[in-house]
Amino acid sequence: MRIYPAIDIKDGKCVRLLRGSFDDVTVYGDDPAEMAKRWESEGGEYIHVVDLDGAVKGHGVNAEAIRRICESVSVPVQTGGGIRTMEDIEAKLSCGISRVIIGTKAVSDPEFIKNAVAKYGDKIAVGIDAKDGKVAIEGWEKTTEFGAVEFAKKMAELGVKTIIYTDIATDGTLAGPNVEAMKEMASNIDIDVIASGGIGNMDHIMSLAGTGVEGVIVGRALYTGGVELAAAVEAAR
Repeated sequence: MRIYPAIDIKDGKCVRLLRGSFDDVTVYGDDPAEMAKRWESEGGEYIHVVDLDGAVKGHGVNAEAIRRICESVSVPVQTGGGIRTMEDIEAKLSCGISRVIIGTKAVSDPEFIKNAVAKYGDKIAVGIDAKDGKVAIEGWEKTTEFGAVEFAKKMAELGVKTIIYTDIATDGTLAGPNVEAMKEMASNIDIDVIASGGIGNMDHIMSLAGTGVEGVIVGRALYTGGVELAAAVEAAR
């Protein structure tokens, strides 16, 4: 199991939200690139970056900050938030991004995902963010009628190799992941599932070890000290 240290960018700063709410923002640093270097130095093997402004506005907003992250580290970086066009994908890949995460557009236009996968292969991942098992879009501001697992199956059929699955109710709470939801997702699709949401300590990380997920995104717990990255990476291995 792989640990993905998370960097969420809003207004160029490194922040964390509580349950995806833009009304509950904590700033943890002014320089996302410096944060990325820190996580790499502590053993991070793959960095997860979200352009929060982009997710809401529907286009890349923090492109320069993301470029600087890629230039600052030698480990791969995946990013999502506001990626809606082929040009957006190209722009992210040209920054040095290894994997582009598509969320809202995957729901509204599955054909786009099919075409993106045909062109970019496993550089395309789909982010599935769920409230009560239903897919949420547009920076989690809207909930759809799509069931998360059924939607994941559809994405797998289109050739997607990686799903980032976030349980919004637990995100940023440090109260523990939705283990059952992650297990249900991983057991129902034959592609990589990266779990996101609720990690507050090492026990939370290890509670996912038997679920079949490929990796775990750790955000707020790294910034509050609830999880020490080097120890988490070692334990997850």
